[in-house]
Amino acid sequence: MIKRSLVVALSTTVFTSLFAAAPASAETVKIAFIDPLSGPFAPVGQNQLKSFQLIADMANQGKWAGDNKIEVVGFDNKGSPQESLTQLKTVIDQGYRYITQGNGSGVGLALLDAVNKHNERNPGKELVYLNYAAVDPDMTNSKCSFWHFRFDANSDMKMEALTTFMAADTAIKNVYIIGQNYAFGHAVSRAAREYLNRKRPDIRIVGDDLHPIGQVKDFSPYIAKIKASGADTVITGNWGADLALLIRAAKDADLKANFYTYYGATTGVPTAMGPSGAERTKIIGNWMANNEGLNGKEVVAAFKAKYNDDYYAAQTHSIITMMSQAIKRAGTADPVKVAFALEDMKAQSLNGEVTMQKKDHQLQQALYIGTWTKANGKDVKFDQENTGYGWKLNKKIDAYVAGQPTSCQMKRPG
Repeated sequence: MIKRSLVVALSTTVFTSLFAAAPASAETVKIAFIDPLSGPFAPVGQNQLKSFQLIADMANQGKWAGDNKIEVVGFDNKGSPQESLTQLKTVIDQGYRYITQGNGSGVGLALLDAVNKHNERNPGKELVYLNYAAVDPDMTNSKCSFWHFRFDANSDMKMEALTTFMAADTAIKNVYIIGQNYAFGHAVSRAAREYLNRKRPDIRIVGDDLHPIGQVKDFSPYIAKIKASGADTVITGNWGADLALLIRAAKDADLKANFYTYYGATTGVPTAMGPSGAERTKIIGNWMANNEGLNGKEVVAAFKAKYNDDYYAAQTHSIITMMSQAIKRAGTADPVKVAFALEDMKAQSLNGEVTMQKKDHQLQQALYIGTWTKANGKDVKFDQENTGYGWKLNKKIDAYVAGQPTSCQMKRPG
């Protein structure tokens, strides 16, 4: 009887050991990229999809997520909130559990609402929204959600950093604000007025225009208004074709004002600026190729070699890096567990250490201000779009400087 019990015990121990040692099966974690791949903003969307795919390839080769693979697949939303919701239904039907989007806060807000409703109605089939560039502050304030994580600095954070930099320049007297007429454009206008008034009440706002997004083909009437206003400085949140055409019209009219931009690095804008924008166009962003230590130079070189294009969306690196770590930490690609693992996570990205703030799911990160300058092989090593010009670093701003309070009251599962 003793012998038989011993055999049973040993058999049980061996079985348990084998079961415990069995590794979790590796998964291919698919992320649906829902952004414009056709229409006026297609060049930006295509660049950013390739950026995601390059970083995913690097992650897979380096086993950032262990034996799990990450794949990013593009779905064309044509820049439309309505088309985005149609594509969201398609990716849900195809079994995707993660989506990413960035081009347009109007689209972002529509997707956020749809993801919240889907998750409420479909427990066990939740989606996570990885926001790489939709920067309306409301998305991590009044409309914050457990299912949404923003990896770019929101527009208020960028304006806080930008206006702190501008406040030190006593040559700035008259500012003109121009932007696209949707949530983000309104947020930029509000923040520019509020923060400049707080830091430099002597600066006059001599104009504030909003125009239809993606519809204006000739910005010369807007440039004429800016010129007539006597503005020495223009602040704009425009991006893609809307910024390229605005800059081109300013060049044609020989407007001498300095431009402070959020998205001067986006596809098409560097070519529109060329030499005429040198030393007069500035950018605020979460990274630039010519940073203090050329961090990310291998990514810039690999992207250029593979696509003959410029890598500028460092958020793609932050997303893939933190997603990979969250999958390893959670021991699964289940979206609920990965979302919990992302909260308060710290990681090394191209702009140094970044932290995913638990209370509102807004990434805290350093920001950079740069000036469009002729490449010289030293502090401007990398140019853009083969123009011979690139972004020269003026100032790296620590995360705490741009940090903002949040009104988020987040509800978590369970």
